[in-house]
Order: sequence, then structure tokens, then C-alpha cells
Amino acid sequence: MNHIPSPDVLFPNEYGTTCFLKNCITAPNITVEDYTYYDDAGDPAGFERNNVLFNYPEFGDRLVIGKFCAIASGTQFIMGPANHRLSSVTTYPFSVFGGAWSERVPDHLSQLPRKGDTVVGNDVWIGRESVILPGVTIGDGAIIAAYSVVSRDVPPYTVYGGGPARLLRRRFDEELTALLLAWRWWDLPPEELLEALPLLCDPDLERVRLRLRELCGPVPGSAS
Repeated sequence: MNHIPSPDVLFPNEYGTTCFLKNCITAPNITVEDYTYYDDAGDPAGFERNNVLFNYPEFGDRLVIGKFCAIASGTQFIMGPANHRLSSVTTYPFSVFGGAWSERVPDHLSQLPRKGDTVVGNDVWIGRESVILPGVTIGDGAIIAAYSVVSRDVPPYTVYGGGPARLLRRRFDEELTALLLAWRWWDLPPEELLEALPLLCDPDLERVRLRLRELCGPVPGSAS
């Protein structure tokens, strides 16, 4: 019988530096799907405490991370409450210091700009020490280069890097990208995924393309 790794263990291998994040998340506004891991030699299970900054669930924004993502050491997700009020003469947060100041101004959280949820798709690789700013969406299959600052949405199957991060290249052509998005290998049942692993790791992309055409059929919007 095949021993398929379980997504329900905290430390999935003997190294102790990699943890499946869904098993150490407690905040109600953070969702992480199966097999997404964070790698850190110090405290990988402390991801929520050390790497998700300014997270106040009452503010209303969420961090949503899909399946099979690889998040490298030092990556930080900045949540909406890190922002300051931009609509007035000063950005200074008087209300957080209490006293007479707080009696003269609205509640701090109510004044902050709303960027929306931060969403990371499936099979995303985020390089070491990257910073993901509030309200960003990173598409399926994207790669974020190390030490990047992601301040805008990242399309699927692209490579972004720099500060602020910009498009470096597209990983695949239009057709192969469309086929991969249609296939959604990350949603395969465990036994089917096991059978698909050779295809997923095959460097012969033309062979992969031909097989995906068989699996998915014509994909709207792609040139075949």
C-alpha cells in the first residue's frame, strides 16, 4: 500500500525545519490549505506569530493561502492594520495612545484604508525574505523571487521580483498556462496525484502539453 504523506501533520519530514502551516494556524481570518509549507531553521511553527504582521481579525481582512505552496524563510505578510490614515492632513495615529487624544478622534481601525483580502493561489513559491503587502492576489503557479516586495497583483504562472516586484518573465506560453489552470492538479485525489507526479516533474514541456491536451481537451482562450 502506498504511503502518501499526510497533510495533517505539523512536521512532515525528519528535518524539523518545515511545517505544514494549516496545522499551526489559530487566527480566524487566516486560511491555509493542504500541503502548503513554511521553511525556517528557527521556528517554522511560529509562522502566524512571526510572519503575519499587524493581524487584527476585527479589522475584517483575511489571509488566504492555497494548496502546495512553498514559503521560504523570512517571508512576511503585512495585514491591513499596518496602514495609516491617508485621507487627512496628518497620518499620525493619535487614537492608539489613549487619553484625551482618543476622545477627540475616531477609532484607529475605522480610519484605515481598506485594501481587501490577501490571497495566494495554489503551487506558489515565495522566495526568502519576501514581503507581501495588504490586498495583493498572487495567482496559481506564480514564483516570487527572494527579497521581493509584492505591492500589486501577480498573474498565474509568472515570475515576479524586485522592490516593488515587477514581471520578470512568464513561466509558460499561453496554451500551457491555460491547460495547467484547467487541470488544477492540486485538487486531484491523493491516488490520482500520485500517478500524476511523473508528469508534474517532467522537464519535457512539450510532452506535458500533449498529455494535458488529452486530459483537458480544448481550453477556451488558448492558442492550440
